[in-house]
Amino acid sequence: MKFTVLGKSPAWQDAGGACSGYLVTEDATAILLDCGNGVFGKLRQFHDYVDVGAVFISHLHADHYLDLFPFAFALLLAPRQQPVPVDRWPGTDSPARPLLYLPPGGYDLLRQAAGIIGLPSLIEDAFEVREYDPESRIEHGSLAATFRQVPHYTETWAIDVTDPAGSRVTYGSDCRPNRELVDFARGTDLLVAEATLPRPERSGERGHMTPAEAGEHAAASSAGRLVLTHISDELDPEWAVAEARGHYGGSVEVAREGMEIDL
Repeated sequence: MKFTVLGKSPAWQDAGGACSGYLVTEDATAILLDCGNGVFGKLRQFHDYVDVGAVFISHLHADHYLDLFPFAFALLLAPRQQPVPVDRWPGTDSPARPLLYLPPGGYDLLRQAAGIIGLPSLIEDAFEVREYDPESRIEHGSLAATFRQVPHYTETWAIDVTDPAGSRVTYGSDCRPNRELVDFARGTDLLVAEATLPRPERSGERGHMTPAEAGEHAAASSAGRLVLTHISDELDPEWAVAEARGHYGGSVEVAREGMEIDL
């Protein structure tokens, strides 16, 4: 199984970067975890979008789903997806239509968002849309995904992906410090944990973690490796790694676009 970072920015993109998006591949199976703004263009640099079989969305904040819209336009309008020959493309009777797994409530939200541009059925026309049961185990090709709710500003699910050999990557999505992620990620080979904040929120409800807190979660879950993500290029990556290493003795890296990890 290979894990590729397509985008790792927080709610605002790095210079030239993309928000949350991660490609997981194993043999002929390819799935996408989140598809935030900028991710579709990055995906095209690393993998053919018509060969992505399924997309899983962790929660309904725009920086985790916004590039479903350009992805949908490509699936519907690209020359290679048409039934008749166009330019260099021979035409196809079987255009790609990936599965799109949304959290509960996602179908209505995306119809409303697409309705703003006058195309309410855009997403369902391009994808085979399903809302996942967070208690379920979804098998797609050679990979299997499970879910665990984690505390954030809106209902949010961490996603764990396992390959046939038992290798695991646990994507924590966005969350404040919590026991749920620790229990869910226990023994994982790779924990991908958000590290948005240079310090905890000074007031109001917490929604994100610091690099030090991400390190605490990796240590408590006995993760084999930690990748810090959802972190701005305005923060020093060496500082972030040092903060995490103060609590976790394993391998720590800050996510970067194009990072590939073999599990």
